[in-house]
Amino acid sequence: MTRRVFVLVLLCVQLLAAQGTLKTLTILHSNDLHAQMLPDETDLGGFPRLATAVRREKANCRACLYLNAGDLVQGSPVSTIYRGLPVYRVANLLGIDAGTLGNHEFDYGWRRTREFTLIARYPIVSANVVDERGNSITGKPYIIKNVNGIRVGIIGVVLSDLVSRAFVSRTDVEPWKVLPVVDTVRKYAHELQGGTDLIVVLGHIHDKEEVEAILKEVPEVSVVVAGHTHAGYPQIMNVDGRVAVLVKAYGVELGRLDLQMDVAAKKVLQTDWKKIPIDNTIAPASGVAYAVTKWETKVSKLVDVPIGEASERLAKPRLLELFRQAMLETAHADFVFLDPGSLRDRDIPAGKILARQIWNILPYDNEIVTGKFKGSRLPIALTKGQNIDPEREYTVAATDFTAVNQSSPTQLGTTGLVFRPVGIAQRQAVIAWIRRKKVLP
Repeated sequence: MTRRVFVLVLLCVQLLAAQGTLKTLTILHSNDLHAQMLPDETDLGGFPRLATAVRREKANCRACLYLNAGDLVQGSPVSTIYRGLPVYRVANLLGIDAGTLGNHEFDYGWRRTREFTLIARYPIVSANVVDERGNSITGKPYIIKNVNGIRVGIIGVVLSDLVSRAFVSRTDVEPWKVLPVVDTVRKYAHELQGGTDLIVVLGHIHDKEEVEAILKEVPEVSVVVAGHTHAGYPQIMNVDGRVAVLVKAYGVELGRLDLQMDVAAKKVLQTDWKKIPIDNTIAPASGVAYAVTKWETKVSKLVDVPIGEASERLAKPRLLELFRQAMLETAHADFVFLDPGSLRDRDIPAGKILARQIWNILPYDNEIVTGKFKGSRLPIALTKGQNIDPEREYTVAATDFTAVNQSSPTQLGTTGLVFRPVGIAQRQAVIAWIRRKKVLP
């Protein structure tokens, strides 16, 4: 911005302030908390610290909203064992003003998704998961919040390809259907335009094909608060003054987006975005810490037990190799298909390995399944670069989730392969294998 343009903007802001049409709004936001109620192995995050950070930021702004962009559950033993409900109960203490659904809110089936909306003491908006009559699964496609004299419309959306890319199994969503994100946002933005001053999309959605498309194609939307991408944005996404924000997953960051807007013109004039680390300099909120401890104590005897040692830090690529080997030996298979997306992106530091760490990395209750297939029928995802005898029978191990969704491009990318259960959960197979190995790698 040139000095001349800066001066003109400053004069415009001063004029609007004098006329009373200049308003400020702060949007605090998080995404993909994944039930990580405790700090991670690097001592970042934790719901008690996050609660303190939210309270501190709200105390230092004239008008605040705290929005959470989905995937609150799935990623810790408490969530897995109790199917997400405790996480929503503890999240009620975080000060969330509105949330939306992520793909993992459906991991325990759509009926459990509906239970989450009943437990939450804040509105959960979802516009594009609907029944045959077009009714939202949460009962709220959007809400309108009046903050500092600004009527804020908040539309909730989740991935258009929620089922087709096998983020969740079809049976976990049916009979609900998932509508295209951009078309749905366009519909409700048009509906909200006359009764709001600012329209915000709270979306657990893809960056390019959905977040950026909204900013480019739906001019009524001024802000997208996004989730799903765990790495977060390095800087604010800006398309002609309309913006999108997203922070790192697992509650290690809290986003703060400060807006100045001309309410009369329904236009955002200035934005400022920062990412606040949730680290050990933040004192945990005592009430939240008590609630977290209550639930974590219930699972501690099962998961806080040593199962082996790591001779070095093990990141996701190496863990994929090791977990494939564990499944290969457990199932006595020739090939293993292990979707990288089935592992949460958590490292194992050098030193003692606890069962909890494997629960965090493999939170899903997936079972190992196997099938015997001639080499000619093996998917290319398994055989690329290998010399396969088309007439020989090979044993393939996978998970039951992969078997159900095998035609998805993120899974085997084929169809018609029949698998049978081995009788052991993937997570338990890995834990037992580490116990036998004693030292990894």
